[in-house]
Amino acid sequence: LRVAAVMERPSRFHLAMPVHDLAAARSFYGDLLGCAEGRSSDSWVDFDLYGHQFVAHLDADHRPSTLSNPVDGHEVPVPHFGVLLDPGAWRALADRLVAAGVEFVIEPHTRFTGLVGEQSTMFLLDPSGNALEFKAFADDAQVFAR
Repeated sequence: LRVAAVMERPSRFHLAMPVHDLAAARSFYGDLLGCAEGRSSDSWVDFDLYGHQFVAHLDADHRPSTLSNPVDGHEVPVPHFGVLLDPGAWRALADRLVAAGVEFVIEPHTRFTGLVGEQSTMFLLDPSGNALEFKAFADDAQVFAR
């Protein structure tokens, strides 16, 4: 089954993830990544993650995964989530994170250079150990190219 949607506005994803500490999540997603905060309660916070609804849910017992898979010479954390950005926004975020002294799981770089699916990518962990990937394709047609 293939999904094709005709919408007046772009589709957005909604993702809810566990975090150990809402104050740390606010600092990371709000201050470091620059995500505007939406609604919240004592047990969750909505963030605008590049136009998508990301919700940090308090779970003091959450234990992040330590799994990874090899991709282009790096161990990619599994599971992970993130956003495909345009190259300018990706570069601005990479520069912001480097300037902030963020410890990357995989530092900003270009992978699959000269191959189908060439992309700029970076991986980092939030304070609760959730893995995030931000990537950009110079040629958007390469996102699903085979």
